Amino acid sequence: MNQNENMKGTTTIGFVCTDGVVLATETRATMGSLIANKAVNKLYQLDDKIGATIAGTVSHAQSLMDLLKAEISLYKLKNDKDMSMESLAVLTSNILKSGPYMVQTIIAGVDKTGPKLYSLDPSGSYIEDTCTSTGSGSPFAFGVLEDRYNENLTVDEGRFVAIRAITAAMERDVYSGNGYRLATITEDGMKVYTKEEIEALKEQL
Repeated sequence: MNQNENMKGTTTIGFVCTDGVVLATETRATMGSLIANKAVNKLYQLDDKIGATIAGTVSHAQSLMDLLKAEISLYKLKNDKDMSMESLAVLTSNILKSGPYMVQTIIAGVDKTGPKLYSLDPSGSYIEDTCTSTGSGSPFAFGVLEDRYNENLTVDEGRFVAIRAITAAMERDVYSGNGYRLATITEDGMKVYTKEEIEALKEQL
């Protein structure tokens, strides 16, 4: 993968459900109007019950994810407990402010207070939210989310909403496409779905 590739034209989504959170992305990376890579991973597992999506410069995004994983592990070793989602959001904000990290990220997970989701931009500002989307395909994803998302959804129900939202973006945004990444996070942990599992879900739509 060329480290100068970027994912500014991407689509990522995340939302909170009654029993957890759902994260989803597509897999296209672009260099201007060129499709530079068709199988980029934009969805990361940071801990047992924490995940993140990324958009931006590939090398910056990978560095940020590696750093967050290390910081979470160090926190657990020093404090003998899991880092809260709010603490992780503040930590990520401070890292982005110390940049430059040309990355927009959604971090989400389940802690002792329940399911949480935060959206952060390259300047380091962070917002707690229940449903969000980033990237050039986000207007199309939001069209589906506004119609089909509500906070009473379970993660099982939310999987189908996420796939519909990513599909809408892939069909209308030239910078989004090629494949799906999907994960759910509950008290039982984080599940990243395989291509075969996603295809099976798509067949049920």
